[in-house]
Amino acid sequence: MKVLNFSETKRLLLEYKIPFCQTELAESKREAGLFAKEIGYPVVLKIFSSHILHKTEIGGIKMNIKNKKELEKGWDEILFEVRKKRPKAKIEGVLVQEQVRGIEVVVGMKRDKQFGPVLMFGLGGILTEVLKDISLRITPVSESEAKKMIREIKGYSLLKGFRGRKPVNIKAIVNIITGLSMLSLEREEITEVDLNPIIVNEKRALVVDSSFLL
Repeated sequence: MKVLNFSETKRLLLEYKIPFCQTELAESKREAGLFAKEIGYPVVLKIFSSHILHKTEIGGIKMNIKNKKELEKGWDEILFEVRKKRPKAKIEGVLVQEQVRGIEVVVGMKRDKQFGPVLMFGLGGILTEVLKDISLRITPVSESEAKKMIREIKGYSLLKGFRGRKPVNIKAIVNIITGLSMLSLEREEITEVDLNPIIVNEKRALVVDSSFLL
């Protein structure tokens, strides 16, 4: 099993028009500060390593970083925790991301030996594992099928507007699902994809974290 690195992942997302939040890979604290200034605070810091898929569990994420001082402190804390809990992991750097607000959803793919690429949609973050509220489709997935996938989950009420909240941009989610469908059919070497979470609000849907396995 091989996990694609940052530049390979970014290139694939761009090629298939899957939108992602502003993200840069910093190899030093100084670089991180420059990227954060360019992106604009607040930002999120995330460890990046092909040996680490679940960043939250090992203290590899710091959110709502508001200034340079908090960034430098967050950088040190992330590296300390990761090196303590995963000392053998090769650390490629720390991702600096814009902080996006909205509802978390997930879109994923697994390549089945019998059916080929199978897409999954559901609520994102830890809710994916806790609620197991997902819908599945064998590729190719059209726009109309993508819309059905979204409507099928029990959490759809959160997406269409709940207790005065504005409905999210369903079309933006559809575009991500169909984009991943096309990628899955054309890139047979990719066996598994996890776009989790995708942050969606009334304006847009952006991939915040992703992994591609060969």
